[in-house]
Amino acid sequence: MEQLNIRYLCQTIGNLSGLPVRLYESGKQALFCSVIRFSHDPMTPYQREIFQIGEHVGYFVTPRFLYYGVLNAGSARIVIGPTAQVLPGEASLRELAFQADVPREETEAFLDSVKALTLMPLESLLTMLCALNHALTGEELELSDVAIHEYEQQRLKLRLEQRRMERQYNEASSALPHNTMQVEETLLSIVRSGDTAALRQWFAQAPPVRGGVLAADQLRQLKNTFIVTATLVSRAAMQGGLSPEDALTMSDGFIRQAELLSSQPAILDLQYGMVLEYTEQVERIRHGTKPTRLALEVANYVQHHLSEPISTEAMAREFYMSRTHFSARFKKETGETLTGFILREKIEEAKRLLRYTDKSSAAIGAYLGYSSQGHFSRVFKQYTGKTPMEYRDGLA
Repeated sequence: MEQLNIRYLCQTIGNLSGLPVRLYESGKQALFCSVIRFSHDPMTPYQREIFQIGEHVGYFVTPRFLYYGVLNAGSARIVIGPTAQVLPGEASLRELAFQADVPREETEAFLDSVKALTLMPLESLLTMLCALNHALTGEELELSDVAIHEYEQQRLKLRLEQRRMERQYNEASSALPHNTMQVEETLLSIVRSGDTAALRQWFAQAPPVRGGVLAADQLRQLKNTFIVTATLVSRAAMQGGLSPEDALTMSDGFIRQAELLSSQPAILDLQYGMVLEYTEQVERIRHGTKPTRLALEVANYVQHHLSEPISTEAMAREFYMSRTHFSARFKKETGETLTGFILREKIEEAKRLLRYTDKSSAAIGAYLGYSSQGHFSRVFKQYTGKTPMEYRDGLA
């Protein structure tokens, strides 16, 4: 089919769906059409993984459950998206802007563009691609023919910040079904406390268990078990202090992803990643063995606003207190000043980004709301004893 016809199809699909559509010819971008104006392409952080997809129809799910549909037809590659069934939260979208190298002054416009995207189930996006594939190649594909890809597992490892340990347990002990009460409570207690070290040790030594029968066939049994596990660990994470909105959004995203999987190893791998993700999220907001309600609420607030300048005045208004009373109460309950806590959390996030991304020190400082690279470097050295670059060089 002539390139002009492919362009016409891409433009029509883009206009009808309200999603960005990209056409690549022989690896080079020939067309980008979108009814929504984007100053920067949100696909940029994931282009390498998306280009690795070789099937006629495939898809890619980002760390925060945005997804892209991919169609390969001869020398042409069409990429549609992103979209989602439920749009990620503000903090996740700001992280996407950072990953896409959007300058600070353009971030708000970029976020508005992403929020204007048409939302749809992944199945609908794939059905659209199957129809487009048929028009271009004559091939008739069903959704059942569009399988999960190995790159999804690699993507999962990146989403978990490349900290997943090598599995030290066999297939039987890696499953997390409806267990005996003792085993179940041990796991949920670990999630509630945000103890990732204990979780890794528990997985390495987890006893083989046999879950109850939840379905007639093995694949449905695994998926139903996954749903039960997601429900239990999300509730445990909320008990540990994770905000209900974050916990339930993560649960919905993981369950939707599990429903698309078609093999036992992939489901078990995602299940382990889900439990570790919840535990890590709880670990990041808990300080001390028994944090107060205020401490947990402040930690959640800071985690959602790490990419912004955070003022004690704004936080005090959020919690309906005067600035003086708010700061004094936080200091009394935690033994730490509010300003010190905010700075420490930003530096911890900076350390994570220096370790797991290739973003420059200047980009990381700007993302975290510092007024200049010099200011960021001074604060970072004050808390770590090293400049950002010295810290990154020491990781090698």
